[in-house]
Amino acid sequence: MELPEIDELLAGAHVVTLPLITRFRGIEVREAMLLRGPEGWTEFSPFTEYADPEAANWLGAAIDFGWSAPPPALRERIPVNATLPAVPAAEVDGILARYAGTRTVKVKVAEPGQVIADDVARVKATRAFLGPEGRIRVDANGGWNVDEAEHAAHALAGFDLEYLEQPCATVAELAELRERLHDWQLPIAADESVRKAEDPLAVARAGAADLLVIKAQPLGGIHRALQIVAEAGLPVVVSSALDTSVGISMGAALAAAIPELNYDCGLATVGLFETDVAIDPLVAVNGAIPVRRVEVDERVLADFAASNDRRHWWTARLERCYRLLSELTPGS
Repeated sequence: MELPEIDELLAGAHVVTLPLITRFRGIEVREAMLLRGPEGWTEFSPFTEYADPEAANWLGAAIDFGWSAPPPALRERIPVNATLPAVPAAEVDGILARYAGTRTVKVKVAEPGQVIADDVARVKATRAFLGPEGRIRVDANGGWNVDEAEHAAHALAGFDLEYLEQPCATVAELAELRERLHDWQLPIAADESVRKAEDPLAVARAGAADLLVIKAQPLGGIHRALQIVAEAGLPVVVSSALDTSVGISMGAALAAAIPELNYDCGLATVGLFETDVAIDPLVAVNGAIPVRRVEVDERVLADFAASNDRRHWWTARLERCYRLLSELTPGS
């Protein structure tokens, strides 16, 4: 991938601070840097705690989407799941009501400060909301050890789970848990073990997962993610990293290019924002989102612009990540 000049990246850069409807992933606001390339709007939004080497992958993804055409789309709409934060069971119906027509829910579990009873109550309320035909997957973000994950699988067994997402942190733990649950026919999905690993294919080679959760930004962009999908040889779910509609459009383009897409994708997280950046946000309608680029609302860019200090912080971060990418890109 040939890098554009850094001045070209920064010429159309905007940093926004978007409030969330519900606390999610430990944050109440989401910061994102939006860039405009020859192909349209793109997004650079690694979480603030990520170190530069990891964040550089996200910049590579932003450049890939903004400065090169995506691969041909094999579908026009992407079925998506609702995402349920680790809220009390009493709040489940109100949140899921925003996802009319969605048949699948990803439930966040293993939240710090909570116990398995909280997870069971949340999943139970989700099953009651969806009915017997709905699909439920739970995401622990690596929050359990093997024994805790096995106990949770037993506790949640009555709710007919589609799969467990990243129940444990390490590849070795996932492999051990998968062996323990072998007779349960409960698939294990790997997320952090793919997107945060030096070798995203290690989990597949170790036989530690039944499917992979693929995210365009953390993996360096659509084209790199497609290479990983092809080499892994496992079913995949395309998901987002709490992106704005701009980042979601990148994820949708990735999902559209995957030959076999047998699971609903985690690309409906725009509904977690109080306000999105797009004129026509990529929200789910009848359980799916369209595959298309979005135009950014200039009013939102102004009204939700980050402070000067935060804008300078993001600019400096982009410059550092750009230098890291330049070292890895011949001819840059």
